[in-house]
Amino acid sequence: MTQPPPPPPNQPPQQGGFGPPQDQPPQQPAAPQTPPTPPAGQPQPGYGYPQQPQPPQTQPPQTPPGYGYPQAPAPQAPQAPQTPPPPPGYGYPGQPPNPYGQQPAAPYGQQPNPYGQQPGYGYPHGTMPLQPQPGRPGGGRKFNAQLTIIVAAVVAIALIVGGGVWYASSSGDEGKKDDTASSSGGTGETGGTDDNKEGDGGGSDAEGGTGTSTTPVEKVPGNPASKVLFQVPAPEVSKDSTISTAGSWLTDKVYAKSGVAEVVGYDPDKGTKLWTIKLPGPVCQGSNHMTTDGRTAITYQPKMPTKAEPSHGCSQIAAIDLATGKKLWTKTANSGDEAISFNNITVSGNTVALGSSSGGAAFDIGTGKQLWAPKPTDTCYDTGYGGGAKLVAVRRCGSYDAPELHIQTIDPKSGKVISDYQMATGINYASVVSTDPLVVAADVGESAKDGSGISDFFSIDNKTGKLRTRISAPSDQYAASCDGITKIEECHQVAVGKDRLYVATEEEDGSGEFSQTNHIVAIDLGTGKLAGQRADAGDDYTIMPLRMDGTNIIAYKRPPYDKGGQIVSIDGSTFKETKLLENPATESVRDVETSMSPDYSEILYSQGHLFMSDIFASDLGSTGDEKEYLVIAFGAN
Repeated sequence: MTQPPPPPPNQPPQQGGFGPPQDQPPQQPAAPQTPPTPPAGQPQPGYGYPQQPQPPQTQPPQTPPGYGYPQAPAPQAPQAPQTPPPPPGYGYPGQPPNPYGQQPAAPYGQQPNPYGQQPGYGYPHGTMPLQPQPGRPGGGRKFNAQLTIIVAAVVAIALIVGGGVWYASSSGDEGKKDDTASSSGGTGETGGTDDNKEGDGGGSDAEGGTGTSTTPVEKVPGNPASKVLFQVPAPEVSKDSTISTAGSWLTDKVYAKSGVAEVVGYDPDKGTKLWTIKLPGPVCQGSNHMTTDGRTAITYQPKMPTKAEPSHGCSQIAAIDLATGKKLWTKTANSGDEAISFNNITVSGNTVALGSSSGGAAFDIGTGKQLWAPKPTDTCYDTGYGGGAKLVAVRRCGSYDAPELHIQTIDPKSGKVISDYQMATGINYASVVSTDPLVVAADVGESAKDGSGISDFFSIDNKTGKLRTRISAPSDQYAASCDGITKIEECHQVAVGKDRLYVATEEEDGSGEFSQTNHIVAIDLGTGKLAGQRADAGDDYTIMPLRMDGTNIIAYKRPPYDKGGQIVSIDGSTFKETKLLENPATESVRDVETSMSPDYSEILYSQGHLFMSDIFASDLGSTGDEKEYLVIAFGAN
């Protein structure tokens, strides 16, 4: 879905911006494959400014053959460049998704918008979840475009009037003393074990990298039927406000979840609180990764938002120890005299890396020592990083009307460039799906009309920076989505392993009358072709990959109106499905489960435990009678 954008900035962007130090120039990037030429007269994406048409090129994109899906149309002959129309006004569809009340990514030298979280119970782009109907899986993705714009405008106005949505204005001081955890007994969440041997599997989103472990560790229970372990009520917030609660992690002993201005650790089996880290303001974002010994990092606001000042910027950076519940350190990074408000945060090895349109910064997770910071002489900047097995930067160079994106694998300790791939002109935003193997998603020429942020995947060699293959992913065929405008590694319904891309398809007719279903398909990252394997959801279920378990895929099946959801393991070689968990089908439980949108909630599964949590606490749309929850936890009987 496409959000109505705000008016374009009144000032042209300034040159400047920053990133990791580059003592040596990066390798000469391989010639990128050419994106499809947008229709004549259609504005190019990027910062809200129309861009000049690019000269036609000759290489067509590679399109994988479908197993019955219509193939992407062959590239048309390039059309003569035309003068682009003036920037569209408010309410005009066709610009990148615009989170409520936020501006597009700030031009060079200007302060960024906050981390791009979507308010309203985690449903993006101005949509609300579809109500489950008999014969159809609960929820849905796509709306009529006109309806989307109307709903988005109404919600945006409500948020602007009500306040409580953060907006980045750089502020904040150097971190205060660590807040030690306080122990209190209360209803909490229960978690499983982080199965990723690289220590990067405890994030809230589908992970991409395969790490070094190729042996699946998830055990098949004797009885997959689950029970509700507990439910955490949604925290109360001010009327007509929305506060971020992004971030959840799993270790072998702790399930940790962000609340309103706090991070809470819970006993994995009992659900009692183990510790609480209090914060002065809301958590903006938590890293999707953590170290092998259970340390991770977050960004947060220095104060709570108010109607008078709905945001204080996401300037505070903290490392937290999930085992002890202690904040190891708090830092800020400055651009000039002001603290930078960061859009995204990740962890790779022992490095905490943060990106923004004011530049990238990095810290040692153990000591808080700054590893690199904005460089005043740099004319490029790192918009963000993908972490986990490797550290990958999305670096933006050039002028605002002709930007260049570089995908760089960098050394986590020094920030030096190991490899560099320059994306084709006209690609303004990119998301890191996986860092090892390296896979990037982008919306080329704004051709993904459903707001998914993906029209193509790019498989890139980490060592050489050369493009291995480009994979066309038409939005009417594939259900994966990414937020490449601000958050860089926020992709859903896609996983990477065994040098393959596993992606969910859009729904299609099932075998029963009025039934719907979908599949997970495998695409070879070397050839860009379908590998001939697919996992079926089954009638009235919707299946989506969550992460890898060695060479297997862990997937969630969203249930129909009369059944509970399932977690399945899909063998990476045979694609045989094994049921690991099946949730209760009672209406009250199913209502809570289906309220957690798989695209915009945090879903973590490990060792017979499933946790579904919201990334916002909101007063918007509350019925008053229906109880709402921050977390629902399931465990095998």
